[in-house]
Amino acid sequence: MLIGRRRFLEGSSLLFAGAALPCAAIAAPAPILPPFYEEIEQRTFRFFRDTVNRKNGLVPDRWPTHSFSSIAAVGFALPAYAIGAERGWCSRVEARDLTLTTLRFFWNAPQGPESNGTSGHAGFFYHFLDMDSGLRYRDTELSSVDTTILLMGVLFAGQYYDGADPAEREIRALSQQLYARADWNFFRSDGRKAISMGWHPGAGLIPANWVGFNEGMFVNILALGSPTHPAPANLWEQWTAPYPERWRGEGPTRHIAFAPLFPGQYSQIFIDFRGIRDRVMRQAGFDYFVNSRRETYANRAYCIANPMRWRGYSDRIWGLAACDRPGGFLLPCKQCPRQFFGYSARGPIDEPDGRDDGTIAPTAALGALPFAPEIVVPAAEAMTKLPRLFDRYGFKDSFNPSFTYVDVQSESGSVDPKFGWVAKDYLGIDQGPILLQAANYRDYFVWRYMRRVPAIRRGLERAGFTGGWLAGAPTQRG
Repeated sequence: MLIGRRRFLEGSSLLFAGAALPCAAIAAPAPILPPFYEEIEQRTFRFFRDTVNRKNGLVPDRWPTHSFSSIAAVGFALPAYAIGAERGWCSRVEARDLTLTTLRFFWNAPQGPESNGTSGHAGFFYHFLDMDSGLRYRDTELSSVDTTILLMGVLFAGQYYDGADPAEREIRALSQQLYARADWNFFRSDGRKAISMGWHPGAGLIPANWVGFNEGMFVNILALGSPTHPAPANLWEQWTAPYPERWRGEGPTRHIAFAPLFPGQYSQIFIDFRGIRDRVMRQAGFDYFVNSRRETYANRAYCIANPMRWRGYSDRIWGLAACDRPGGFLLPCKQCPRQFFGYSARGPIDEPDGRDDGTIAPTAALGALPFAPEIVVPAAEAMTKLPRLFDRYGFKDSFNPSFTYVDVQSESGSVDPKFGWVAKDYLGIDQGPILLQAANYRDYFVWRYMRRVPAIRRGLERAGFTGGWLAGAPTQRG
């Protein structure tokens, strides 16, 4: 399938999973996507526009199930409003006002170490907040990574809204203030060298840290780039220390692996890694963008090989990541009992954190659009044609063609004896990558604005990244 005009790629072609795999970064802007893809984007945009609480800017974790707000979903929503304004799906005034409401809420939301009555602490926020009050939802953790996604959206807004009117000036000021308030060393306050994944009042920091190859890459970049509370310069060494255990493949398929696809996507939704390399990738001879391209092909190749013999997997129906689920069941089948899981990360079983129960997440493939459009667009087209999956706000979160057990109660979705299980909800953190990565593919939309953020450049350079756009003069206002 042709995808508009041909994209020019530097470097040689190589074979992977039976397909030509060019190895390099994009050079030609604004490639044309098929008409059906705009429908995916517009429906996905409407998820954020329609479900946001316009009194405080909070976006639900999921819909239509009544839920709390996910601060990460809010982080994805902020660029989504700008995309809507650029594409004519809403006015710039509406996008601006929604953004300003959001930033005002987070700036004024109560902070403190108490277990109740606050929204965050040390400049960070709890993973989930009550949709109406904006206060901590139950016993959720103060989240370093979800706050990072929120702050990425905030920093984007500070660059996009560049007008002279008072509202856009206030957005720019609040953007800087919210980021500057975050004390990244709070997550190292017990003496650890790396950044903790989270904190609970009374219990302290979570033992696990953001190290290795996972969704925590941009946590470390923002921590290193902070103008007020920067992490020490050796933080990136902590992050890359576990890399030797994560290499998979040989030659043109060699890549740093993590079984679910979303960890290689989240940081690259906001940060343009094309052509820039840290010490590890300079030694490897390619960048993190190419690494995610190879990961995308590896995920698809695993689904084509389908070693666990799940129904529905193919060269067009693929994509394993964290997503909703049929439920935790051990159920019979002709060959052997089948184990299905609850909400969890999924991916090739031969990669770190691999787990496979036949559940496919559309966001896994569509979130990889800039990396491998020649295999993502056919996957998107095929999935729009599956029964019950593509609906009001685009793709439901996930589906499992093998789960045809109509007598088993699945509260998270519906079961059809022929087509299997489909989730009932849309998830904000999975909607965001679909829309934002399409914007990056079309004209580098999010990347262009994020390149101007001084903290992004500073964090990358402190982590040892060189080359590419970092070699040019900064383009930000200051």
